[in-house]
Amino acid sequence: MSLFWYLLWFVVAVGLLVTVHEYGHFLVARRLGFRVLRFSVGFGRPLLKWTVGRDRIEYVIAAIPLGGYVKLLDEREGPVAAADLPRSFTHRPHWQRIAVLLAGPAFNILFAVLLLWGMFWVNGVSEVRPVVGDVTTGSVAAAAGLRGGDEIRAVNGASVSGMRDVVFDLLDAMSARGEADLTVRGADGATRSARLVVSDADTRRRLTEPSELLRGLGFEFWPPMPAVLGKVESGGPAARAGLAEGDRILSIGGAPVANFHDIIARVNGHPGERLEVDYSRAGVAASTSVQVASDEANGHRIGRIHVEPPPLPKTYPVSMRVHSALSVGGALVHATDEAWSMTVLQGRLFWRMVLGRVSLKNLSGPLSIAEFAGDSAEAGVGPFLGFLVLISLSLGFLNLLPIPILDGGQIAFQLVEWLKGSPLSERTQVFGQQVGIALLIVLMGVALYNDIARQFG
Repeated sequence: MSLFWYLLWFVVAVGLLVTVHEYGHFLVARRLGFRVLRFSVGFGRPLLKWTVGRDRIEYVIAAIPLGGYVKLLDEREGPVAAADLPRSFTHRPHWQRIAVLLAGPAFNILFAVLLLWGMFWVNGVSEVRPVVGDVTTGSVAAAAGLRGGDEIRAVNGASVSGMRDVVFDLLDAMSARGEADLTVRGADGATRSARLVVSDADTRRRLTEPSELLRGLGFEFWPPMPAVLGKVESGGPAARAGLAEGDRILSIGGAPVANFHDIIARVNGHPGERLEVDYSRAGVAASTSVQVASDEANGHRIGRIHVEPPPLPKTYPVSMRVHSALSVGGALVHATDEAWSMTVLQGRLFWRMVLGRVSLKNLSGPLSIAEFAGDSAEAGVGPFLGFLVLISLSLGFLNLLPIPILDGGQIAFQLVEWLKGSPLSERTQVFGQQVGIALLIVLMGVALYNDIARQFG
């Protein structure tokens, strides 16, 4: 897809969610009697501007669609006529000021709930059963006794209905104590327990990096990935050794392999070495010697033979899907629970990120968000609405953080003033704003670095 496509849907998503956020501030401020001077979507030079109503409110669409603001009458920013002082921000009761500040994040969360409600009401809830596909030999999952065909039914006592529930619960468990007690039903129908344990703190933090959780634990969901070669790179180590697409690998270095993940595990640990490979082609067993390449990945040298996994089914069979139709009321309850669970998980993971238990690589900047927006729009209406839900919940949560330049920081200021019985000094407020700006610059810098790192693999 073109850069224009990504930018288009990024602007659409950000513009919509910023409008929702600022409309929350605007609506509650108007209802509580604050004097609103301007409602702007975007920053910088106004592209469109019009004035409406007795209060002569300016509505603005500005050139930089990366934010917005609602400007309220405030004597700290300039002289205010005596007749308008009762409607100035600092002359309103503290609870009303806090209500106005809370309204922006609340509207983002409410918007996400409404989107989810509509999606669940129209489409119901579809889940893919969390059935284990491959388990890597010698991994955490193998040590726990997980086997291909096991269906995970609960994680740490909480029942799960689909793959996504399992991933979120495992991410929560690994970023906490590194322990997860699973209830699984085997292919034979018998129920048993399996305990995943990762004791090393550095390993647990690596598991929280994007796409590393299941790989690090050593299992994948259905379908299983057989120990069969997909595309073999021309001139690569495997091709030079005579291996071809469709070959079934039997053993590497004398150790048997059960699936493609075992092939990766066997080869990765031997960069630059020569390995004996036993394989089967059209039912005929053979062997060859492969000179493993030494490639750099994340600052380390790993072994690769430059092959791809075999092609897998593009859709799940009916037996793997569970669909539930929901009534209007049931869809609303499910949407509320979903939004609440996602927001609570965001809070936990963000706090653990501050503590160093969750990788900072999870922070995404504008490049990644634009890519997600374009890809989801390309996939269809449903995926794009799902993307809006995630970003809207994130925007609501992040704005509640007690960082002075954000709504959460301003709410903290108002609470302190309310308890103190007098306004904070201008020096204190300026210092708080400077700290808030510095923290945001750090967060944005890390997110942008992650964006660039992802673009370069």
